[in-house]
Amino acid sequence: MSTMTLEDRVAMLEQELRMLKQQLAQPAIVPWWEQINGVFAATPAFDEAIHLGRQYREAQRPSEDKDGDVPA
Repeated sequence: MSTMTLEDRVAMLEQELRMLKQQLAQPAIVPWWEQINGVFAATPAFDEAIHLGRQYREAQRPSEDKDGDVPA
């Protein structure tokens, strides 16, 4: 068993308590994109927006030339 005195043990506990209180007083900064992650899960409108966005991006791609000719 340790030979620490009661006063030493109380002082150590008080120091640990101060450190814990300090950690609680400083909230962790969470980026905004992590705070809203999953907010629109299972929302049909969000699924439709994803689908429409994909359709738009695919429509913006240049069409593939099947003859292999490159327009001048």
